[in-house]
Amino acid sequence: MSLPFILGIESSCDDTSASVVEGSIVRSNVIANQDIHREFGGVVPELASRAHQQNIVPVIQTAIQRANIDKNKLAAVAFTQGPGLLGSLLVGSSFAKSFALGMGIPLIEVDHMQAHILAHFLEDPENPRPVPVFPFLCLTVSGGHTQIVLIRDYFEMEVLGQTIDDAAGEAFDKAAKILGLPYPGGPVIDKLASEGDPSRFSFARSNIPGLNYSFSGLKTSILYFIRDELKKDSGFIEKNRNDLCASIQKTIVEILMSKLKLAVQAIHETRYTNFDVAIAGGVSANSALRKALLEIAAAEGWRAFIPQFQYTTDNAAMIAGAGYFKFLKGEFSGQSAAPYARSKW
Repeated sequence: MSLPFILGIESSCDDTSASVVEGSIVRSNVIANQDIHREFGGVVPELASRAHQQNIVPVIQTAIQRANIDKNKLAAVAFTQGPGLLGSLLVGSSFAKSFALGMGIPLIEVDHMQAHILAHFLEDPENPRPVPVFPFLCLTVSGGHTQIVLIRDYFEMEVLGQTIDDAAGEAFDKAAKILGLPYPGGPVIDKLASEGDPSRFSFARSNIPGLNYSFSGLKTSILYFIRDELKKDSGFIEKNRNDLCASIQKTIVEILMSKLKLAVQAIHETRYTNFDVAIAGGVSANSALRKALLEIAAAEGWRAFIPQFQYTTDNAAMIAGAGYFKFLKGEFSGQSAAPYARSKW
């Protein structure tokens, strides 16, 4: 029995992406970035939606061509319904609806955060990888979200803890801005941190009960520390940039992993015995977070799962893959499906 070809469209923020999967096997994954936001130090929603309008047709055409199929072979089209920027989501959802209607194929709505988690199930025949076994825990970390999620099945997920203010990715970007680093700041901090001393500086950490996170206090701590040091020495940042990046990165990663460790203990003491633990989302590309997960997993006896690098940041392969699992269940959307800015979880 042949596997269905699914077209995926991702437009939740500033990257326009299209992908074709054959079942859960990725046949193409095309991403068009929007460099214009760098000069503003962050994503400008209006500019993002305009760029999506310019990029979406050539990106989808390229994805179908690279998959080496005719568009008439597509069995369904999946799109990011949310969360994200509404203007950007509207571009992707409107095109998906029109495409599905014109081709006479089903339409599948996908939650962006669920898709990040399901990226672990994307297949590469030339590089087979093990996948987590249900139920498992996933730390999902991005610019807009930080969540610890219990995954019982492909679409049966429960958020056990999440940030009550800033997300971890946002904390990286804001810290980078304080240090005068370009946007997006997370990858820049990661690169500079590799040459720094992570124990050089310490910053305040919020004491939030349970499994929830808070990063606003850390951001304020960094801001006030830099302000005070600059009063003493105007060249403080330049002289200590690598150590500052390493110390900030270490603090964020330790905060993330401490709660994840608590979640694993709580789940396995009360409900389950499976010790599969994963990370997902844009910040899962961070080298220190990946290393920390592997180290703790080895010490605690977990099986750790880290997504392939190309599927960590926003991409349509994860949307198409999630769409395939919904296709198998016959969960299709109507033309009235509306995008949403905030997570429904």
